[in-house]
Amino acid sequence: MEPVESSSSSGAKAWIIGSRPRTLGAAVVPVAVGAATAVGSDAVWWRAGLALLVSVALQIGVNFANDYSDGIRGTDDVRVGPLRLVASKTKSAQQVKKAAFLSLMVAMVAGLILAIVVSWWLIVVGLCAVIAAWTYTGGPRPYGYAGFGEVFVFLFFGVVATVGSTYVLTAKASGEAIWTSALASIGVGCYACSLLVVNNLRDIPGDTVARKRTLAVRIGDANTRHLFVLLFVVALIVVLLVAIRTSPAALAGLLGVVASWSPIKTVRSGAIGQNLIPVLGATGKAQIIFGASFAAGIALAM
Repeated sequence: MEPVESSSSSGAKAWIIGSRPRTLGAAVVPVAVGAATAVGSDAVWWRAGLALLVSVALQIGVNFANDYSDGIRGTDDVRVGPLRLVASKTKSAQQVKKAAFLSLMVAMVAGLILAIVVSWWLIVVGLCAVIAAWTYTGGPRPYGYAGFGEVFVFLFFGVVATVGSTYVLTAKASGEAIWTSALASIGVGCYACSLLVVNNLRDIPGDTVARKRTLAVRIGDANTRHLFVLLFVVALIVVLLVAIRTSPAALAGLLGVVASWSPIKTVRSGAIGQNLIPVLGATGKAQIIFGASFAAGIALAM
């Protein structure tokens, strides 16, 4: 369960809470799966550490940027979820903005090193990721307020992070590894999106009042619940397809799908508000189980 923290949290604890550690699985899983598909190829494994740093720093940067932008807009003034630094006045808007910039800078520096040793075109991909991270809820026309947040998450924490990890490890976009990585990235993206979908499902009432037109607000409560389930169905199909393409060992990823049953059951039961807070934690755990089991299975299959 993800508890609702009080606004009295301060110091390092507040920054840790503000970084939203329960969402960091979305940064770790694509790198793990991408690295698994590089097993058996001529991989340069030290680059995996930099790829992980890029992904985690980008995720934390997105979280702080979202906290800052929603905080100054007043979107988070009334919420049922975990602590937000700006809205709770635990940290000033400028402090959180600086934290977002620092995190994104770390991602950019690590990405630049990878670009130098692998390919300069990675700079373009990195810049697109950073711009997308900031404009998710920042800038004059944030796309997260227009219902496109899931597109960003699927692309950058699914396809780009997974295939990109495979690419920087193998140094060449060719062969079995890249194609397997591309297919697996669809399942990874579905799990990353599931976190955002259940978060936005919980926030439909407040986002509606704040005129934040997330996908959940646009399609409504019932359809958002259907979408949540559909994401796991697609992930299941992806595991089966990867197993067919490689070997039955990849079916280990089904452990993550099984672990998803608890949050699926709660969402389908019609839970709202506070009752959806534990679902975010349960979905994050299912994502980690999926990433670990799927990566292990793929590594054995390659």
